Amino acid sequence: MMKQKHRKKEPLFRISKNGFVPLYKAWAIRIGALLLALVVCAFIIYSITKLNPLKVYGTMFQGAFGTNKRMWVTIRDTMMLLCIGLGLAPAFKMRFWNIGAEGQVLVGGIASAACMIYLRGKMSATAVLPIMFVCSMLAGAIWGFIPGYFKAKYGTNETLFTLMMNYIAIQLTSYFVALWENPYGSNTVGIINSRDKFGWFPPIFGQMYGLNVIIVLVLVVLIYVYLNYTKQGFEISVVGDSENTARYCGIDVKRVIIRTMIISGAICGIAGFLAVAGAGHTISVSTAGGRGFTTIIVAWMAKFNSFVMVLFSSLLVFLEKGAMEIASRYQLSDYVSNMIIGIILFFILGSEFFINFKVRLRQRFTKDKSQ
Repeated sequence: MMKQKHRKKEPLFRISKNGFVPLYKAWAIRIGALLLALVVCAFIIYSITKLNPLKVYGTMFQGAFGTNKRMWVTIRDTMMLLCIGLGLAPAFKMRFWNIGAEGQVLVGGIASAACMIYLRGKMSATAVLPIMFVCSMLAGAIWGFIPGYFKAKYGTNETLFTLMMNYIAIQLTSYFVALWENPYGSNTVGIINSRDKFGWFPPIFGQMYGLNVIIVLVLVVLIYVYLNYTKQGFEISVVGDSENTARYCGIDVKRVIIRTMIISGAICGIAGFLAVAGAGHTISVSTAGGRGFTTIIVAWMAKFNSFVMVLFSSLLVFLEKGAMEIASRYQLSDYVSNMIIGIILFFILGSEFFINFKVRLRQRFTKDKSQ
C-alpha cells in the first residue's frame, strides 16, 4: 500500500535577504515607489478636496521654485538640512545613535551669535567670519565629545544621553536669549547687527546664500572622502559592523568613538554657524527648527553617502515648501499637506525593504507520483 506523504505547509510569503543589487535597479525601485506615492496622493487629494492633483503638484513646485527668492530660500534650507545630515553620517555609520544634533546646532549658533555681539567694532567684518566658523565648530565638537566620552568610558546609552543634551542646549540658548534680548523684556534677540551686517555672510555672485552652498558642498566632498578613502573612515565602518572584530584587528574602539563624535558635533556646530551668520542672523531656541531629527531620515535613506544626501535633502525641503504653499493657496488644513508628505516618505522608506529583501509567493507542490 502506498504511504501518503505529508508535507509541512509553507507560509504564503517567503522573505529572503537580497545579495548584491545593481545601482540602476535600486534607483529604479526608489523612483517607482515615488511615482506610486504620487498616484496614491493624487487619489487622496481628489477624494478630499476635489482638486486636480496635477494642479496641486504644480502648486507645490511653485511654492519651492516659483520665484528667484523662493528658489534660493529652498536652496538655503536644503544646505542647512544637508549640513546636519553630514554631521550625523559618521556617527550613524559607526552605529552611534547621535540624536543630539539639535543641541549641537544650537551651541554652534550661540558661539556665532556671541562673536557677532562681542567682537563688533573690534575687528573687520571679513576677519570675524573665520573666527565665528572655528568657535561654532569647537562648540559643537565639545557638545559631541561629552556623550562620546561617556559612551566610550562608561558604556552609557548614547540615544538618551544625546537626547538629554538637547534639552540642556535649549535651556542654555534660553539663557543667552534673555541675556542678549533687544529691546529688554522682549524675550528675543532680534536681528543681530542689522545696521552694519557685522558677522553676516557676504553675497557671493550676487546671491545672499551663495556662501552657504559653497561651505556645505565642500563638506559633502570632504565627508565622502573621509568615510570611504581614509583609514579613520575604515575604522568607523569596522566599529559599526562589530566592536569585537574591531578590537581583534587592533583598533582602539574607545578612541574611534570619541574622535567620531567630535567630528559629528563639529559639523553640526558648523550648521549652527550657517543658521546664524548665513540665514536667520539671530539666535533662538527654534534656530535648529527640528532639523536635527528630520535629517535622520536623510542620513538613513542615503546610507551615509554624502552625495546621495544632497538628493534626499532637496526632496524633503521641496515637500515641506510645497506643502506649505498648497495649504496656503487652497486654504487646506495643515494635516492634509502633512499627510501628503507622510505618504511620500512612507513609500520611499518602504522601497528600501524591497531593495534589501526579496519577497516570494508560496510555490505549489507538484504531486509526488513515486510509490
